[in-house]
Amino acid sequence: MPLHVASRRRTTLHRDFPDALILDVTSRGPEPWVRLSPFYPHGGIPVPGHPGLTGMSVEGVWQALKVFASEQEDFSKLDIATMKGIKRTVRRLGPPLGHRLHGRLLGYEEARRSIYLPTYRWMLDHRASDLVAELRDLSAERTVVLLDYTTNGDVADLTTPLSHAALVTQRVQEG
Repeated sequence: MPLHVASRRRTTLHRDFPDALILDVTSRGPEPWVRLSPFYPHGGIPVPGHPGLTGMSVEGVWQALKVFASEQEDFSKLDIATMKGIKRTVRRLGPPLGHRLHGRLLGYEEARRSIYLPTYRWMLDHRASDLVAELRDLSAERTVVLLDYTTNGDVADLTTPLSHAALVTQRVQEG
């Protein structure tokens, strides 16, 4: 059976996916599925380019390595375990210059590929592998819809945020 990604804000879910199991995998989703959110504080998530350094959440790692003209990396983001106050916003800091990895400032797409994707994949494989396996089993039996705030699964599409639900779907389908 298929595994789909849909917007959490979509009002026609039950009409569009009758009889589907609909799972909210955002930071506002229920247990256990909230554990697939990049904001979830699993702990012990390796920080790319910083051997021995770990973060509580994938989003904490991503935000910690972000660089702005007025502010460099902010490693305090690695310790946030509340799923709140993690983001470093354009409104407060201006546009980001990129993400720093091994002393080099990466553009957005390269940062997605070199930081976000491997970090999220590590989390799926080491902190949420039971949920990935459960989704694999569930989607073999029936249609499953994963809810996220965005549905963009194309890492090269920089016009909209990357959907972590799309990354979960890819991982489940990889086997």
